[in-house]
Amino acid sequence: MPRLSPCGGRLAAAALLASVLPGPAADAAGPLRVGEARLEPVAPADLPGFPGADPGAALDAFRRVCAAPPASPISPTATGSAADLAAACAEAGALAPAGAARFFAERFDAYRVVRPPEAAGGPERRSGFLTGYFEPELAGSLEPGPDYTAAVLARPDDLVGLNPGETRPGLDPALRAARAVDDRLEPYPDRAAIEDGALGARARPLLWLRDGVDLLVLQVQGSGRVRLPDGRSVRVLYDGRNGRPYTSVAKLIVQAGHLPLEGLTLARWTAWLRANPETARRLIRANASYIFFRLAPVEDPALGPVGAAGAPLKPGRSIAVDANLWRYGLPFWLEGRLPGGASGEAGRLVVAADTGSAIVGPARGDLYVGTGAEAGAAAGDLRDAVGFVVLLPKPASDPSGR
Repeated sequence: MPRLSPCGGRLAAAALLASVLPGPAADAAGPLRVGEARLEPVAPADLPGFPGADPGAALDAFRRVCAAPPASPISPTATGSAADLAAACAEAGALAPAGAARFFAERFDAYRVVRPPEAAGGPERRSGFLTGYFEPELAGSLEPGPDYTAAVLARPDDLVGLNPGETRPGLDPALRAARAVDDRLEPYPDRAAIEDGALGARARPLLWLRDGVDLLVLQVQGSGRVRLPDGRSVRVLYDGRNGRPYTSVAKLIVQAGHLPLEGLTLARWTAWLRANPETARRLIRANASYIFFRLAPVEDPALGPVGAAGAPLKPGRSIAVDANLWRYGLPFWLEGRLPGGASGEAGRLVVAADTGSAIVGPARGDLYVGTGAEAGAAAGDLRDAVGFVVLLPKPASDPSGR
């Protein structure tokens, strides 16, 4: 899934943004609200299984987001006080893993995200929708050749990315990037135009993958590891997108009647594309979105790529959220059993560390599962209704928040 540009911050940067993000919206008589959902207070003790079997893993994911370098501004509509989160980060930095359970239970106020009937598609319910994503491992080469034909392109120097919630005069508000032409901005070329050479000399290949199907998988997931012919592995990281709307090629395959939705997996629909190259090219080009990348070393094989918050993703603990609604670093309690969980798992603590163009709404998440084929299978199977409970840091001046 396409990842958006990094948007995290160090403690100092978070404190500076405090006045911009005061927290969830509320009026004097009404409940707290985020988007179309209301936030219903709930005591952590009333959450079955909270804080889970290994809250120390969530603490590690939380601290990584806290330590992420500052990046571009966060959406002004995002929920979560920067100052309060900064104070929680400072406390977490000196905490031993054994103190994680108490930290999450006492340092935060828990709110169940409750969607209204019109948003939930039926009676009001306390559930959202969770999918999974992963880091693919692909074969590639630093040089083109008969076995490596699909170029992975670097970010062009005329690409202007737009932050969550940002718009520019004269541009369609739905566009998330633009092309700088002299002293004006215009829509960036779509996928078909880029493949036909619209970038000219600005099309700078970083490396080559086997074919366009592998390139599509890399772009859908937003990052990946590439094994080179000499055995080395490099990480290919998201570095911008053309801002055009994303269309699921797998969905197009199903809509055209080529494959049934039931039992559809990544392996199955990518195999179908390779078996039908002419139709595959047409369907892939129908996805106007195009992702650009940069290269980085694989420093810790146990961690995933850097997410939009600027921190490495932790398998099973990092979640992509709607960055227009939620601040990076907020912990969430997901009510339900998740991939890799222990038998009898009732829920899991995760941390907002990423975002994506398809992740829209207050009760919508995308769980980072891990790297490789096994993680890909688990991510593909994850399409479940789960309960979302957000943990908002207590005010730094609140003695009970210590």
